Order: sequence, then C-alpha cells, then structure tokens
Amino acid sequence: MATSKSWAQDVITCDFCDKATQQFCNSCQVSLCETCVRKHRHELKAVSHDIVPFLERKIQLAFPLCRLHPGQRCEVHCKKCKTSICVKCLISGVHKEHGVEDLAERHECRRRQIEAEIVEFKAEIIPQYQREDANIKKSLSKAKIEFSDFEKENKTLRRLWHEEVDKIFNKVDSISQSTKNRNMKALQSNHVKIRKLIHEMNERVEENERTLKTNKLSKVDSYKSIVKKYRELPEEVTWKIPNLTFKMEPGKELGIEIGDFKATLTHRIQANLLRTVSRLTLRLGDPIPGVKFQIVATISTNYQPLIGMVCVGEEEVWVHGNDNTITRIDIHGSMKNKITTSCKYGPSGISITQQMELLYSDNDCFGRTVKVVKDGNSMTLITTPHGWKARGLCCTRSGDILIHTRETFHSLMNKIVCYRVEKNGQIIVDEERVKRCFLEGFSTLCMSENCNGDVCVSDTNAKTVVVVDKKGKTRFQYDGTPAKRKKSFYPNGIVTDSFGNIIVTDANNDCLHILNENGHFLKCLDDFELAKPFALSIDRDGKLWVGSHSTGIIKVIDNW
Repeated sequence: MATSKSWAQDVITCDFCDKATQQFCNSCQVSLCETCVRKHRHELKAVSHDIVPFLERKIQLAFPLCRLHPGQRCEVHCKKCKTSICVKCLISGVHKEHGVEDLAERHECRRRQIEAEIVEFKAEIIPQYQREDANIKKSLSKAKIEFSDFEKENKTLRRLWHEEVDKIFNKVDSISQSTKNRNMKALQSNHVKIRKLIHEMNERVEENERTLKTNKLSKVDSYKSIVKKYRELPEEVTWKIPNLTFKMEPGKELGIEIGDFKATLTHRIQANLLRTVSRLTLRLGDPIPGVKFQIVATISTNYQPLIGMVCVGEEEVWVHGNDNTITRIDIHGSMKNKITTSCKYGPSGISITQQMELLYSDNDCFGRTVKVVKDGNSMTLITTPHGWKARGLCCTRSGDILIHTRETFHSLMNKIVCYRVEKNGQIIVDEERVKRCFLEGFSTLCMSENCNGDVCVSDTNAKTVVVVDKKGKTRFQYDGTPAKRKKSFYPNGIVTDSFGNIIVTDANNDCLHILNENGHFLKCLDDFELAKPFALSIDRDGKLWVGSHSTGIIKVIDNW
C-alpha cells in the first residue's frame, strides 16, 4: 500500500492547475483536468481539439498556432525570416517566395543535434574537463609541496648567505688583526730600542758630568766621544693601516675591499626571468705591497709521485701515490690513518662523501669499481658498465657522485657519468648531468662542483679546463692563454671555493691559475717554491693544499 507521500509523487497534475489530470489534448499535447477542458477549448476556440481520456492519449508533435491566421497551425519554417508559418502564409503571405522546410523534419534534425551534443558532452568534453580537474588538483598539491620546499630552501640560503657574509668579515678581521699585530710588534720593538738608547745617553751625560768634576788627569785623558753614533735617529718604522674601502648603494650593490681581498654583493634584475636576483661574488685583484699569501705548513709525504689528495675538515687530508695505500695525515705531517687497497698501482681517484667517508676508484686491470671505506673496510659501492673503467671521482653537494669513465676496448673515449645514491641504497644514473664527451687519452679527468652547480673539469688530455652547467651544456673553456706563461698550460688538480672561484694547478709553469665562475682569468699564484704542482684540494677554512708530483711535498696556503 502506497503512503500518502509516494502517492502524491505518482499523481500527474493538470498543465494549467494543481488538480489531477483526467483528459489529454492530442492536438495541443497538454494534460487537462475536468475543469480546465472547457477553459482550454474556449481560449483556443479557433482550432480543433482532439480531447481524449488521459490513458488513451497519443504522444505526437504539437505544432504551434499561426499568429496571422486563426485556426491554423504552423507546419513549415521560413528559412529567410527564421520563423514558423502555416500553409496560408506560404500561399498568400509575404513568405510566398521564401524557402521553407518542414517543421517535423526540422524538429527531427534538431533532436539529432541535441542527442549528438549530449553524447559529445558525456563521452568527450566532460571527461576531458574531469581529467583536467584531476590534473589541476595534482598540480595544486605539487605546487603546495614545491613552494614549501622553495621556502625551506630560501631559509637555508638565507642562513648560508649570512654565513658567507660572516666569512667575509671574519676574513677582513683576520687580515686587519694580522696587519695590526705585525705593525704593533714593529712599533713596540722600535719603542723599546729608542727608550734603551735614551737610557744609554742619559748614563753617558751623567758620566761626562762626573768627568768634568774630577781633578784626575787620567780620567779626562781617557775620554772618547761617542756622540756621533747617536746624532742620527734609528731608522723610522713606518706603519700603515690596511686600505679598507667600501661601496654602498642600497638595493644595488654592496662592496668591501681590504688588500687583495674583494667581495661584492650585487642586486640585479634578469629581464628574461622577470625576477630579482642577488648574488655574492668575490674578485681577487692585483696584490698590494705588504699583503701576501701565507704558507702555513710544509708537509713531506712518502709518495713520489704524489697523485691525488682530498681534504677532510680543516686540518687533515687523504693522499695517495701509485702504490696500494691511501694515507690520512694532518697539517703537521702526522699520520692519522692508513688504508691498504687492492689497487696494485694505486687508486685512479679519491673523494669524500657528505658523511666524510673515503671513496676511491680501483685501478686494477679492468678498474670498474668505486669503493667506499666504512669502519676501515672497503666495500664496492658502484660498478661501471662493461668496457668502461672508473677513473676520477667527485662528490657533489647534493650527494651525487661524478665518475670519470674511460672506454677500455675500442678507444680511449672519456666521459663523466653522474651516479645518484637513493635513500634506499639504489643507484641511479643521471644521463643529463654531464652530456659531453672529452678528448681521447690516458690522463684522468679531475673534477670539482662549483657553488652555482657547474661542473669544472680539468682535462689534461686536451690541456684545457672545461666547465659545464647543471643541464650538461658547455659554458666555457680555458686554455691558460690569458695567464701569458712561458710554457704550455698543463692542468691537473682543480677545486672551487665558496665564492665560485676556480683554482687549477699548472705543472709546466709551477703555478696555480685562478678564474672566476664565468671563466675570466683573475691571476696566477706562484712564488710558493713548489715544483710540479699536481694534486690540489681545499679545506673548510678555504686554505689551499698543493701537492708536488715529483717531490711528494704538500704546501698549505692561506690568504691567497
């Protein structure tokens, strides 16, 4: 039994009132109650009405009434006037010469169009929009995560920039303090000397006065004048405060310079990115008299030749030659650790991971393995593809490992491959990091990642420094010509500092070449009395550790 609610939902009401329908007009296709039948006939008395019981109704097209001819229904459509007309309009009216179409056929055509539109909406357009909606939802979620990561990175960069600025002023303080100590020591020494001479002269005056008072001839006769040596003052000690200059244009540039140390903070707008970019750069200028780099340590090793080294922290370094050992020594030359490897002729390259673990590439017959030293034990971390030998190594700031690989069978082709170690221990090759191949040859490629993400490569085979960007495209090359040295450029060890400067050894000319991050030559560093500088590393304090290939001696250079 139906409830009152369900019964109310099943009742069909009259099209003109709220009463239940009982009749149906087949001519007009409307539902009628008993009351509205009479009203419907009266209002449209000009046309005939086929009124039948509701259950006997016929569903058919209800043609509209003609507005010009009472009692006539429109059966055609005037194409020119775009309106429905009756037969009388077509025969005698203004539509006589116009093109027409049957309303029933037009209706059927429009129905097909509507059905096609429904199908297209349901089958194609709405699903397409739904997919786009899902994509936008994913994009929103991804954007939220990436902007959150961006904000975290921004905070990290803020901290790092403050650290770099602190380093700059610590450097300024260090140079200032060093100059102050040197000058104060010289002035104090001169002060002591002058006061000593004054004391000597006062004693001499007192002695002369006593001599004048004596009656002893021998005393006066033995007098010898010493005034001549006191007539000229000792050489004056000159002192000079370091030349501290600065430039302040808020919103544009901040700069400071002391001696040959120059740092600049530049604020500029890159038009192609439509965003503001600030960057910190360091420039090294011509040396100012009295300010020179310092050799803070000279260390003898047992490696002759000395092939490679990598700093650990501030005052220690791993070094190796062409035997099967790798030794860790401190700045005083004391051995801290020694690793014996399976490399009969020494490793091809060494590096340090972010966890301060030693990496080395095996230099055996095939040499396809890169090993990591954990708790004194060597374990294979990476195996290069068949036919490619692992040579030089470089660990990046992101934790990736750059490996110089050389083909062993058909040619001596050299290339650099980036290996990424995932958190789950999986090793992934990043094919886009360094795309280019390097000149064929036997020499190992030395590498260093710059603070802007560039990979700086010392290609001894080509006697060139090659720098590629994050996308693997070559930014510039340096062949040593701007340095104007007597012999040809012979690069090997290469490092970068916290300001983006590139430092590379030149064994032929016994010097270091220093470039800025864009490849512009700044200066050469020589006069540190080290033959054949070959191996190179830089510690956390920015001191350079330079190793001689022939003698195995390491010199540690500060304030360079």
